[in-house]
Amino acid sequence: MLDRLRGESDPITLLRTVPGIGKVIAERAHDELGIETLEELEVAAYDGRLARVLGLGEKRIAGIRDSLASRLGSIRRSAHATPPHEQPPVSEILDIDREYRRKSDQGLLPVIAPRRFNPQHQKWLPILHTLRGDTHYTAVFSNTPRAHQLNKTSDWVVIYYDGRGRERQCTVITAMHGPLAGRRIVRGREEECRHHYIRPVQPIEPRKKIYDGFSI
Repeated sequence: MLDRLRGESDPITLLRTVPGIGKVIAERAHDELGIETLEELEVAAYDGRLARVLGLGEKRIAGIRDSLASRLGSIRRSAHATPPHEQPPVSEILDIDREYRRKSDQGLLPVIAPRRFNPQHQKWLPILHTLRGDTHYTAVFSNTPRAHQLNKTSDWVVIYYDGRGRERQCTVITAMHGPLAGRRIVRGREEECRHHYIRPVQPIEPRKKIYDGFSI
């Protein structure tokens, strides 16, 4: 996904890495179904499109499902098991979120035409590439079914980042409830965000009074 957003990946080559998907099927899956990722291929394997549109048999589809379950399962387990010390600080994530939304509002970002939920193929999705130290970040508004259902496509920001040989992602949203209502938070790291926003107030030293040239 990160390479695709950067424009550095070939979805047809990616689809052909799945056993049971040859060059012709990969091209048809991409051109006729708009499939560009393994996650989208998995959905199509279960919702009937591989059989209905591409004419694949049930045995072949079952093999594709099993292969994707094993491959994507290991990726998902790895993503959920990210050690805390490998996660960027929430302050950095929130800073990228601010940069993305500010530049998006100002029309300073290039826009891409997502295939999902975009029947007119309009270019509407702003994309940001930025660096913090040696970590590359890519930020886009969420284009998931849930984001569209809740009308959050201009609120939820998905941030992809790499480093230490791995690729990760997180989502920044506007909190709707609790002490952080109205604040931007990193989903799943709410407690860290609370500490980020709610900092102890430093006591103010009382002013010294001057009497006859002496301070007291």
